[in-house]
Amino acid sequence: MTIMIPAWDKGVLKPVEKLDAHQRGLKHKAVSVFVMNKGRVLIQQRAMGKYHTPGLWANTCCTHPEWDEDPADCAIRRLDEELGIRGLYPSHRDQIEYRADVGGGLIEHEVVQVYVADAPNDLKVTPNPEEVMAIRWMDFYDLSADVARHPSQYTPWLRIYLQDHTAAIFGDLMRAV
Repeated sequence: MTIMIPAWDKGVLKPVEKLDAHQRGLKHKAVSVFVMNKGRVLIQQRAMGKYHTPGLWANTCCTHPEWDEDPADCAIRRLDEELGIRGLYPSHRDQIEYRADVGGGLIEHEVVQVYVADAPNDLKVTPNPEEVMAIRWMDFYDLSADVARHPSQYTPWLRIYLQDHTAAIFGDLMRAV
């Protein structure tokens, strides 16, 4: 199945096949979600079948919206598809643009709508094994320290988010802890 994503090709936003966008390093739309619970972040380890960054730890979920899909709707859809999470309605936190080499000659050049959701203590998480091989809750500060100590275990975008965008994404949540 060919997955088309909204990408800018020669300055024009149009549907582009996902792998082609990454091979050519085209700027494209994306969505990232962080599910939080009392200062802890739910992270996922990407399934080994993913075509880039398999086995690396990432934020709760990340994806590309469909052509005319609202980013907030995309965030809710992918929480369900990747992790079986239902009933959370993430709030928009920021728009971030980054460019990162994700290995294998692939480049992520994303304009990301970042969302954060506050999870109840009894949140039910049922990972889709085609997307996620493991999950874990990590204290925000422990996660930041572990990413600094072991960057090769984490996706480039999670490293970028924690290094350059911590205040925009986590600021008010961290003050509440």
